Amino acid sequence: MNGVRERLASRPLTTVAVVIAVLWTTPTLGLLLSSFRPEKEVKTTGWWTVFGTPHLTLDNYREVLSGAGNGSGRLAEHFVNSVVITVPSVLFPLVLGFLAAYALAWIDFRGRDALVVGVFALQVVPLQMALVPLLKLFSEGWLFLPAWDLTGPARFGQVWFAHTAFALPFAVFLLHNFLAALPRELIEAARVDGASHATLLLRIVLPTARPALVGFAVIQFVWVWNDLLVALTLSGGTAETAPLTVRLASLAGTYGNDWQRLTAGAFVAALVPLLVFLSLGRHFARGLLAGSVKG
Repeated sequence: MNGVRERLASRPLTTVAVVIAVLWTTPTLGLLLSSFRPEKEVKTTGWWTVFGTPHLTLDNYREVLSGAGNGSGRLAEHFVNSVVITVPSVLFPLVLGFLAAYALAWIDFRGRDALVVGVFALQVVPLQMALVPLLKLFSEGWLFLPAWDLTGPARFGQVWFAHTAFALPFAVFLLHNFLAALPRELIEAARVDGASHATLLLRIVLPTARPALVGFAVIQFVWVWNDLLVALTLSGGTAETAPLTVRLASLAGTYGNDWQRLTAGAFVAALVPLLVFLSLGRHFARGLLAGSVKG
């Protein structure tokens, strides 16, 4: 293991990693600089010219946030919609997946192994294949389930349901791997002391599984925040329910002539997931390794 680390830390590999990092971040740097440049310069010169003639302005951000100028933008109105969609879409699968993962890992019941295989197999179902059945369920109902027939802000419920259903298989998979790797002696000792499943969950398993929970929460948050397909299909795409991604798709204008607004809009939309990732990055890295080793 130490030999592998030494080879990865060698000067040639370090140089290659630095070059790749610079090449990877250069377009992002150009996008950031373009977001502060006047519209005329964005459309006529390259972003690198800012180093020679630095003309910077906040007009692009002012326009996309408040709709100043030509009345378009107003991302601030859609920011709340993104928060309303994302937070429950993270909490629902997180809680349900944690409870299901604990049951599959530490509760013996008939058909448990078959259920584990079935849940894990659901990860291969493409999201796009489920959208049409979901739309039919919401509009017409299915078997004994009535049609939802939701309008206005109530359509958030459809988006929450869809994101929860799509995220549950991965949540159960990730958390089950972590919980199943917990020392059996720890669980058995608590049971001998008379601990119930509720006590095990809240006092032993939950604190121990924090890295896995945070890891899944970060992945799900970024996925839902950046989602366009589900939000556009199930929320209706109206101003009262559409998230940031739906509004960003129309920022360039009908003929794509106002694409300079996308530079500012992209960073406004990316700010929240970036802050979430930076603040929880340590736990996220540990969560990615959940269940990969024991002890």
